[in-house]
Amino acid sequence: MSAAADTQTRPFAEALKNAQAQITAHMELRLAGSDELHAAMRYAITGGKMLRGFLVLESARLHGVAAEAALDAALAIECIHAYSLVHDDLPCMDDDDLRRGQPTVHKKWDEAMAVLAGDSLQTFAFELLADPKVGPHALELIRSLAQSSGKDGMVSGQMLDIAAESAAAPLTLEQITKLQGRKTGCLIEWSATAGAVLAGGNLAPLRQYARALGLAFQIADDILDVEGDAAKVGKAVRKDADAGKATFVSLLGLAEAKARAQSLCEDACAALSPYGEDAATLKEAARFVIARDS
Repeated sequence: MSAAADTQTRPFAEALKNAQAQITAHMELRLAGSDELHAAMRYAITGGKMLRGFLVLESARLHGVAAEAALDAALAIECIHAYSLVHDDLPCMDDDDLRRGQPTVHKKWDEAMAVLAGDSLQTFAFELLADPKVGPHALELIRSLAQSSGKDGMVSGQMLDIAAESAAAPLTLEQITKLQGRKTGCLIEWSATAGAVLAGGNLAPLRQYARALGLAFQIADDILDVEGDAAKVGKAVRKDADAGKATFVSLLGLAEAKARAQSLCEDACAALSPYGEDAATLKEAARFVIARDS
């Protein structure tokens, strides 16, 4: 059965686990080099939830996209996400020792290897999407991923996040929403709409779903920073509060933040109505995002 079709009747937990296995196997096939650079790249990708890759595969399933094209796109977004985490963990950025419960790349190797592994993961993502088997809409995927991950997307959000740490006043709710829409939301939107792009279909329902999902995801992250167990989260918690950083929780309060996340989850599910029962797994994914403990 194809990667795109294999999630059709599976509940979310099983579908996510299946997507993780498929993406990991594809990674091992496409990143099979035996040197330390390849090892660091594989290490950076391994162990995550691979939610973005799952969204690619599930949106591809909804649009009847071939498994080979869907897997290349799913691995591409996981490479971009992993590169961003490797660089974000560096001492010049967030200076984190743990990621997913394991030493960060610069701790397991060194800072130079972390920079190089991140650089290689970023460029490899575009190499994957440029493969002819991705299909006639590959150029659109490449262009939109560059926009979503670069100066107008994720990197811009990271810049705003760094600037906020030394700002004279905490960010407003509107400013945090803009920051997180770029830092987190852009890649989630790319992932959820990738299947529609590959099929030349209508992006609007999945784009609406993804925008609500991305914001709910970040609010859930802020809640985890307050309530989470570091052993389950796999990284340090309560860093934002200790740094006096404005978050959805600090501005809304814990109860209102949870209510906002729930409302966004409902909005995300409502956006999927054009797909009927075929979108049941994506609805479960939205519920997972606000209920997760890691």
